[in-house]
Amino acid sequence: MKRLTILLLTAVGAFAQTAPPAPAKKAATAPAKSAAPAKKAEPTPDRPPGLYWIINTSMGTITAQLFEKEAPGTVANFVALTRGTKAAADKAGAMVKRPYFTNLTFHRVIPNFMIQTGDGQQGDGTGSCGFTIKDEIVPTLKYDKPGMLGLARLSNRNTGACQFFITDKAYPSLTGEYTIFGQVVDGQDVVGKIANVPKDSNDKPRTPVKLISATIKRYGPPPAPAAPAKKAPAPAK
Repeated sequence: MKRLTILLLTAVGAFAQTAPPAPAKKAATAPAKSAAPAKKAEPTPDRPPGLYWIINTSMGTITAQLFEKEAPGTVANFVALTRGTKAAADKAGAMVKRPYFTNLTFHRVIPNFMIQTGDGQQGDGTGSCGFTIKDEIVPTLKYDKPGMLGLARLSNRNTGACQFFITDKAYPSLTGEYTIFGQVVDGQDVVGKIANVPKDSNDKPRTPVKLISATIKRYGPPPAPAAPAKKAPAPAK
C-alpha cells in the first residue's frame, strides 16, 4: 500500500511539472498596403485652344499664341525652325537643321516700340537665314496693342525668314507693312524690361540679352482641316 502511494505521488508530480502546450501561433500576416494616392494632374494654364510659342530669355519667359489660321505660312516656318526640322544658315553660312532659336541675341531694343531678335548669323540684324518667306498681310490683324509678333525683313517685302520683333506698345504705323503672326498672352512685362535696358547708339543692349531657347506647345485639339473646295460642274456640251 505504501509503495502504491509513492507511485501515485510520483505520477502526480511528473504531471505537475509538464508545461502545458503553447497555443498555436497564428501565421503572421503583413498589413494590407493602402492604395497609392492617385497622382494629381499637372495644372495647365487657362488658355484658349491653340498653338503657343514659349520664348525663354535671360530676363524671363514670354508666351505668345500663334495665328496659325491667319498666317499659316509664317507660323509653319517658325514652328519648323523652333523644332529644328527646317534648315537655316549658321554663322559659317552652311544650311543646318537644328533648334534655331537657341542662344540668340536681342540686337535691337527700343522702348515704347519693340524688341527684335532672330539673327543667328551676324547677331546684329544683317544676317541672312539662307532663305526667305512671303509676307502674309491680313487686314483684320493690326498693331493696335502691345505684344504683337511681327516678321522682320532684311529689306523690301517678302525678305523675312527668321528674325522677328515684339511690340512694346501699340504702333499703328506698322499695320499693313509687316506680317503679324502672334500675340503675347503672358510675359509682356518681360518685353518691357528688355525694351528698357541700357543700349548703344545702334539700339543694341550694352549688356547682352539672350533668347536662350524656345518651344512649341499646343493646348486643346488641333484645328479642323479646311474643307476641300468644291469643283464647279463642267459646262454642258
